[in-house]
Amino acid sequence: MQSTKSVRCHHLGEVDYHQTWQQMQDFTDSRQSDTQDELWFLQHPSVYTLGKNGKIEHVLNPAGIPVVNSDRGGQVTYHGPGQIVVYTLLDLNRLKIGVRDLVTLIEQTVIELLASYEINAYDKREAPGVYVNDAKIAALGLRVRKGCSFHGLALNVDMNMEPFSRINPCGYEGLEVTQIKDFVEDINVADVVGNLQQKLLKNISAKQKI
Repeated sequence: MQSTKSVRCHHLGEVDYHQTWQQMQDFTDSRQSDTQDELWFLQHPSVYTLGKNGKIEHVLNPAGIPVVNSDRGGQVTYHGPGQIVVYTLLDLNRLKIGVRDLVTLIEQTVIELLASYEINAYDKREAPGVYVNDAKIAALGLRVRKGCSFHGLALNVDMNMEPFSRINPCGYEGLEVTQIKDFVEDINVADVVGNLQQKLLKNISAKQKI
């Protein structure tokens, strides 16, 4: 566990989706006005998750991979080993930002991260996430309760991409999906986690000072 004055970071390894989702809800429901914000860095075993308004028809052929109906925003996505998941447990009221501001902060942090690997990435206002050459490299799905966010970001680093071919990623038929490994052959997931954590903490801290 690492922390700054206002954000505590947990590195959880590979953990079950259901269990972690429940822990996020428990944390959010029990937190007080002075509860320290947290970032959870982790990976999930193979699982498809549907957002609260997700449509099951976007899951074309799960082929034995579990499908979970989640309470996050967004449509369907895939989680698996080699993908960095960051759950953003932040008090938005205290940060004085809205959900759209948080989405932008996360997207810009990922774009900054990818630029450090000489990958030219960008966001799309109409379709949250981060893209490279029209292929999605990072997906976002958030939920806000009591003015506090949970769920967050999934960044594809070095993983088996085949399961994405069995869904319409984020509800878009034919959307291509990519990963850092496609652009940087010698990539290490742990190194990316450290880089991402540093940049997220910096950008959250910048919001706190406004």
